[in-house]
Amino acid sequence: MRNPFLACAAVVLTAAALAACGSSADGRDPEAPPAPPPPAPGPSATTATEPATPPTEEPAATGQSAPAATAEGPKTPADKITPAMGTFTKKQKEYLKDRVPKGMDPAAVLQTGQETCDKLRYLVKADRDTAVGAIVTGEIPDAKDAVAGLCTQHQALVDEAAYGYPDGKHAGKKLRPGVYRSASPTTDCSWQIEGAGGKELASGASDTGKSRKITIPVSARTFTSTGCYAWLPEGAAG
Repeated sequence: MRNPFLACAAVVLTAAALAACGSSADGRDPEAPPAPPPPAPGPSATTATEPATPPTEEPAATGQSAPAATAEGPKTPADKITPAMGTFTKKQKEYLKDRVPKGMDPAAVLQTGQETCDKLRYLVKADRDTAVGAIVTGEIPDAKDAVAGLCTQHQALVDEAAYGYPDGKHAGKKLRPGVYRSASPTTDCSWQIEGAGGKELASGASDTGKSRKITIPVSARTFTSTGCYAWLPEGAAG
């Protein structure tokens, strides 16, 4: 279930991105409508305007570069990745390696990583558990790479998230004995821990929306969580 607080954070960051890009987008749109009125010249006018709008400009204007940055296909060689203006730092070049599809502006790909760092910075200031939970649940899917290359000050968040559990059913080697706390649970949070043969070892529910603690014992075989968003580690069970 998507965390409401994280959704609000996304709205704030998206609004800021749109405000920054609005002027360039508005600058292009007025030129497109005049071409259609004349029936005959219409097709040729359309053909003439196509080369004038390079496809690499679109991600920067719309902020939709993230999917393209991870798309399959040929990538720009690392030694060919250069910005249109200025230079990239060593860390930025490391982040961009094997991430820039051929024909795409590397600055647009870099922007997606920087936006991930911005999200983490915003969330961790408001509530650290929510920031870690967003990584655990995959709501910030590229956090590991962005942090390693662009905002290493958040590495502790990624390290903690590696030992957390999102809602769902977990079994086998994915289970790690220990004490866990729920991060940003909903008012419909419930959990169940089962041992060998499906024997219930522990279960519970909470309608308060407040964090709860549970212990996953060594004898646990499955752990199921619903509506609790994410569980973060607190230490090993005795």
